[in-house]
Amino acid sequence: MKVIGISGSARKDGNTAIAVRHVFLELEKEGIETELIQLSGKKIHGCTACYKCWENKDQHCAVKDDVNACIEKMHAADGIILASPTYFADVTAEIKALIDRAGMVSRANGDMLRRKAGAAVVVARRGGSIHAFDSINHFFFISQMIVPGSNYWNMGFGKDKGDVEKDEEGLGTLKVLGENMAYLLKQLHK
Repeated sequence: MKVIGISGSARKDGNTAIAVRHVFLELEKEGIETELIQLSGKKIHGCTACYKCWENKDQHCAVKDDVNACIEKMHAADGIILASPTYFADVTAEIKALIDRAGMVSRANGDMLRRKAGAAVVVARRGGSIHAFDSINHFFFISQMIVPGSNYWNMGFGKDKGDVEKDEEGLGTLKVLGENMAYLLKQLHK
């Protein structure tokens, strides 16, 4: 089994990537392979509404940029973690572009992400994270994915790189998320 985590942060190896790695620790303890993809520095644009994915039905977006590599990895994975820092009470433009385009491609290709496990991880300096968390979960739900819970919402708090490591409650929530995602994946693949 494999879980990919996609960090939509502009900061490579920042708090968002750190948070995802905390979930990965629990998955790896259970023998689940993990891979982190960071969108930092990639040029990803939103959906152009060309509907070529509905014509081509090739599991790819007709716009050729970094999104198709992410969509391929999402399709191949058993579980997907989408992670974003909170920008003005929502996800980053990069994660939103990925959600819109991967969602359209998935629907155009028989809901190809259906029944995969999906988990949102959000980092915030102080507030606005619930809306960002909801935005990612809306994608999972409309994609017919299965979402594991935790003992709180999957978020961590910190401003400067590494600050999320000081959020003990947040790290505990991410640990429980990793445990629950591992359990769910094992149940789905019996």
